[in-house]
Amino acid sequence: MAYKAEINVMPLKELLDPKGKAVAGSMNNLSLTAIKDVRIGKRIQLHIEASSASEAKRIAEEACKKLLANPIMESYEISISEG
Repeated sequence: MAYKAEINVMPLKELLDPKGKAVAGSMNNLSLTAIKDVRIGKRIQLHIEASSASEAKRIAEEACKKLLANPIMESYEISISEG
């Protein structure tokens, strides 16, 4: 069966996000002063062939741990849907 994994990877909250700080500064320069903080991450979609949603999530989790996210600097969330 085919599944789609959507993975959101973000810098850990405890760490400085230089890209986010740069964008936040630009927002202020553009008079978008209501925006106080920006965090920039990445969104990844995987199309997985698996026998169940739990197996698809296990595969996506393994991909995150081995390649897609750096656990020292990033956190991630996985969402699985059929498709």
